[in-house]
Amino acid sequence: MKVGKIKGAVGVVEKWLKRYIDRQRMDGKDPRTRVGLLSGNVGVLSNLALFIVKLTAGWLAGSVSIMADAMNSLSDSASSVLTLLGFHFASKPPDKEHPYGYERSEYISGLLVSVVILFVGYEFLMSSINRILNPEPLTTSPLIFGLLAVSVGAKVAQGYFYKHSAALIKSRAIEATSQDSFNDVYTTLIVLAASILERFTGWTIDGYAGVLIALYILYSGVQLIRGAIDDLLGSRPNEEELSEIAQRLDAYSSIVGYHDLLVHNYGPTNAFATVHIEIDDSWSLTEAHELIDAIEKEFNEEMGIQLVCHIDPIAIQSEEHTTIYRQIKNILQSHQLNLKFHDFRIEESPNQSIIHFDVVVPDNVTLTDAELFHSIQGQTRNTIGNYELDITFDRVYLLK
Repeated sequence: MKVGKIKGAVGVVEKWLKRYIDRQRMDGKDPRTRVGLLSGNVGVLSNLALFIVKLTAGWLAGSVSIMADAMNSLSDSASSVLTLLGFHFASKPPDKEHPYGYERSEYISGLLVSVVILFVGYEFLMSSINRILNPEPLTTSPLIFGLLAVSVGAKVAQGYFYKHSAALIKSRAIEATSQDSFNDVYTTLIVLAASILERFTGWTIDGYAGVLIALYILYSGVQLIRGAIDDLLGSRPNEEELSEIAQRLDAYSSIVGYHDLLVHNYGPTNAFATVHIEIDDSWSLTEAHELIDAIEKEFNEEMGIQLVCHIDPIAIQSEEHTTIYRQIKNILQSHQLNLKFHDFRIEESPNQSIIHFDVVVPDNVTLTDAELFHSIQGQTRNTIGNYELDITFDRVYLLK
């Protein structure tokens, strides 16, 4: 019955959020910013209330672990303030000084939140160690247990609210806050279990429970810092996004291939990308332009990615070039290193013909570029003839 009630409440929250977003759109407001600000306000108020509840319970019980959990809620409230600031600055439009906008402010606020979490974790690790060295009995009562139970229920509700908010506006920051709320549920349950155990056994384990919570807070802070730094530095797109990009490009049967995909994120919804598109070199400039326009328009409308395509003409109509292309492919496959190549072209001249191409080298290959070149050149001369090779080795993480 209780599970059914929880699911019903979750459904109500989800429907309310969807209606809220629809109202913002009708009023001509940015729904993503409005939901972000709403989530921040909910976080500030609810976490302050939880801080007061837990602090009262910790003061009545004289429990350092409960107080540590209370300070964790206070840090969550401070985090919500930073989230509010992040969404506020992220909503500013691009200007002369920042032509790509301010959406990365959300990442900066996430980094600041992580630093706050680390500070709180360190302070209460020291307090918990001191309690272990100087143990004191707890004062427990049904009121204290009731206060902690209320805080667990509030954190569950808060976690589901954040979870659906993050899903609707695709916010990694709020998604992380949602996970943090659910993690706080487990933290408070540990405190509750330690308090109950000490009440009925007399074991002074409050300090040890505090150490566990403090270590968890420190671990969460480090993980959040890593994520924020990855976002600020620029990280590889997730596999789901790469898969969707590949599916959309593969759907264009008129292109020969594609490579050198690079995605640059200037915020959660502000993505730019470049990719090299290989096309038949017999196409006219107008045909090529129309195809590229169609691809760029699709990515902008369907994925929100500002894509720029670079054209690489491939001589697929030339039987001689096609034969050499296949021979080069076989040579690379013979190395059994998962080598892939692109930008293939042959420069014909009376004195010496040159084969140009790029080779993508996986990160687990230990051979140097010079060693690979020497091996490929030797096999080319034995198999194809006296061609000069011009090879560019790419040791980067690309889609294809």
